[in-house]
Parts: sequence; C-alpha cells; structure tokens
Amino acid sequence: MASKSLGNPFDHTTKLTHTVGCDCKVCKAETLTPGGLSDRERTQLLEQQAESSSAAASAHSHSHTAGDAAPQFDSSEDMMDRAIESAIVRGIFGHNDASRRNFIKLVGGGTLASVLGTMIPMDKVKAAVKESMGPLEKSKLKVGFVPITCATPIIMAQPMGFYAKYGLDVDVIKTAGWAVARDKSLNGEYDASHMLTPMPLAMSMGAGSTATPYIMPAVENINGQAIVLHNKHKNKRDPKQWKGFKFGVPFDYSMHNFLLRYYVAEHGIDPDQDIQIRVVPPPEMVANLRAGNLDGYLSPDPFNQRAVYEKVGFIHMLTKDIWQGHPCCAFACSQKFATELPNTYAALFKAIVDATHFSAKPENRDEIAKAISPKNYLNQPEIVVRQVLTGRYVDGLEAKVLDVPDRIDFDPFPWHSMAVWILTQMKRWGYVQGDIDYKAIAEQVYVASETAEVMKGLGYEPPATTYENYTIMGKVFDYTKPEEYINSFAIKRG
Repeated sequence: MASKSLGNPFDHTTKLTHTVGCDCKVCKAETLTPGGLSDRERTQLLEQQAESSSAAASAHSHSHTAGDAAPQFDSSEDMMDRAIESAIVRGIFGHNDASRRNFIKLVGGGTLASVLGTMIPMDKVKAAVKESMGPLEKSKLKVGFVPITCATPIIMAQPMGFYAKYGLDVDVIKTAGWAVARDKSLNGEYDASHMLTPMPLAMSMGAGSTATPYIMPAVENINGQAIVLHNKHKNKRDPKQWKGFKFGVPFDYSMHNFLLRYYVAEHGIDPDQDIQIRVVPPPEMVANLRAGNLDGYLSPDPFNQRAVYEKVGFIHMLTKDIWQGHPCCAFACSQKFATELPNTYAALFKAIVDATHFSAKPENRDEIAKAISPKNYLNQPEIVVRQVLTGRYVDGLEAKVLDVPDRIDFDPFPWHSMAVWILTQMKRWGYVQGDIDYKAIAEQVYVASETAEVMKGLGYEPPATTYENYTIMGKVFDYTKPEEYINSFAIKRG
C-alpha cells in the first residue's frame, strides 16, 4: 500500500504536502488528465517509482523512500508507524513543510531523528497511539467531494497530509453533484462523503431517498455562500423586483435552498409561486448564468466569486448577512460504516476535525488555496479561491477590494439546534410531512457529543451545550418551539 503524503519525514528531499505546482512524479501524473489517475494507473505509477527509486538513509526499521518516490508499506501497522512519526515531525514545524525541509537540509535528518529519540520515546508513543485507536480495520478509503470551497477540510486533508497523519490512505473523489454524492454513498461506493448539512437528516428520514441511518460527525464550513445576480439586474437590488426570476440552488435538501426561500419570503416573495427555483450542480452555475438560463443563484463558492471573475454576475449578498454563522456543508457517513469499522471511522473523524481547525486559522488560508485549486480538486484559478478563503475580494459592484474575514469560516461542531432549524424549514416548505420529533432526529443524526470528545482529544475546546437560539433576519428562532416557529411565517406550504 502507498500514500504519497507519508514520505520519510526525516528526508529533506521528500515532500509531505502536495500543493499546486508540486513537481513530484505522482502529482505531475495526476495533472495529465482532467479526472486525475484511475486507481489502476496510480498503482502502476507507484510500483514503477518504487522499483526505480533508491532507499534513503533512515533511523527507522521500515522502508523510507527518497525524493518524490511514493512510500510503500507492507502492512497497515507499518503505515501507522510512519503516520505517527510524520505527525510528530509535522507538529514540531507547525505543519510548515518548507521549514521542515530547510531545517533538515541544514542539520541532517539523522540528527533530527537522534534528537527526537532522546526527547520522545518513539516506540512507546507508537504503541500507546495504536493501543488507544486500535488497529485500523481498513486504511484505504474513498471519500467523495463536490468541488466547492465548503469542502476545504475534506479536500486539503489529502494533499496536506491530515489523512496520512492518522494512518489513512484516502482517495478524495471529485463528484458532479449532490444527487450523485448521495447515491454513491448509499450504494457503498464511498466510505464517507462531503454532504450538505440537511442531507444526512433527509437520508435518515427517507426524504428524497430510501431511509438509511446516516450520521453527521462534523460540520465543514459556516457562512461561505452568496446570492449572485446577473449583471443585467444591477438596478434590481430589491427582492420585491424579482418576480418571475429563475434562481439556481445546488440541491433541494441544501442550506442554499432553505436560505434563498427564507430570504425572499421575508421580502414578501413566495418562492414556489413568484419565482422559479431550479437545481443546478455548482460547477454549472456560471455557465447557466451567462447563457441566460438563470437570473441568479444562491450557490456555494467559488462559483459566486467566479461569476465576478468572469464578469457575468455580481454578489448581491453574502449569506452571513442573512444568518451569521449558519452551517452549510458537512462530513457524513452511514451509521453502518461507523459501527462496522469503528477504528477506521475514529481515525477519519479525527483527521477531518483536525483539518477543519487548521482551515479555520486565517494564516493558513493562502497555503490552503494553493493546495485545493488544481484541477484534480476545485479546478479554479487560485486568485478566485484565495479571494473566497481570505475574504479579500471584489463583488462586481464596488470599485474596491472588500475585506470580510468571516466570509467563510470552518467550525466542526454540529449543533443540535442547527438540525432543528433545518427540520423546521423542511416541514415549512413541504419536504417532510406530519409530526416530527425534532430533538430525537437532531440528536440521532448530528453526533455532537462524539464531536466534543474528539475535539477535546485533539486539544480543542468544544461548546458547553449543543443547543442555542438564533436570530435570522431579525427574527428569533427558539429551538424549544419549532412548531410555533413554523406557524409564525406568513408564507409557507400547507
């Protein structure tokens, strides 16, 4: 088995992170085709590299390969040993691979290994970590993602080594849209997937698909969406002027759909009578706007910023100005996966939470933009992705650079009250019918207590509670009174 992010951490010629412009052989090969390499092609390439590369000097018992050859491991235990070594070295250098390589080039990898050996009982650390986690039932995983910035932690965890840190060799698979992500998850093609926060609720309830128990261990991003209008509508900023407009959203069971409906309804526009709302895969949003098939959309980035970049549309409003801190995307998997592969699930869970907290730090956003922009991930100009992640952007209206640091943020905690709000909107607009046990469903699907434990174990402080009230466009949502909340709206179905 092989993972390119698990190279020898004591070798200055080995890259542990693989961002845009990486010149290692595997990364070069992955850019030869739009979809990257197939599993078979990747395996063949790795085998060729393993045969042609010479082993680097190492202070450790298992194989350390040199330069850009992908490391080979005889067992998942060997892979875990390397992951633990790598995690320790990465941590010392604050995940800055350039600093690690420069330091080792100056003092030598053997010196660093010897110094660490006098400070850290490496064998005992390895034994303790493996005992606490248990052996991984499966180390090679497939995780789907839709190419949007909301998926940043899930995507960047691959090139920047967060999966490898926990002994996992994860193939992150670009997915055309949410229906595909759902179906591939349901039929077992994906071990886990990037999903929209309403999706695991809907899938567990059988709304839009066969009822299958799903769990959502972590929110990926908060904020990070926008309402975009075609440039021809710059004089129609009042939603009351939008009657007859055609809007795109990425999926029925999405925060985009529910936030757009909420926003227009608060301005007296019935989303089912006065406008058309169509499901459009995010990568097709800009093209549909340009062709005149849409007047606007509420979409994930980078396609809001891409519309400005292409001079096709402008940003009418960031969704953070509808609901500050709203959830959007998430990491989700079936209850079956978590139950049948508990150690693998725990390792994947930790990798995602760790990567999400790394993504939350503004000082890491430039580096992340480089890592996720290439065509095997977002396939977007780096400047577009950087504008989204840093919050320094142009909106297509003002002739200046705006500075909104929380345009998108990353917080893994899956608040139960967020799930309750989503369920109220699903019922408000007729996506679910009848009596709903809001609290029970929220706590079954959004596993906040597990998230809190993982956060604590990784040194992060989780919230003290799992419920809170929200104010959305001036209206208070009381999570203890969901039915009263639904009935308070003048515009709703049923």
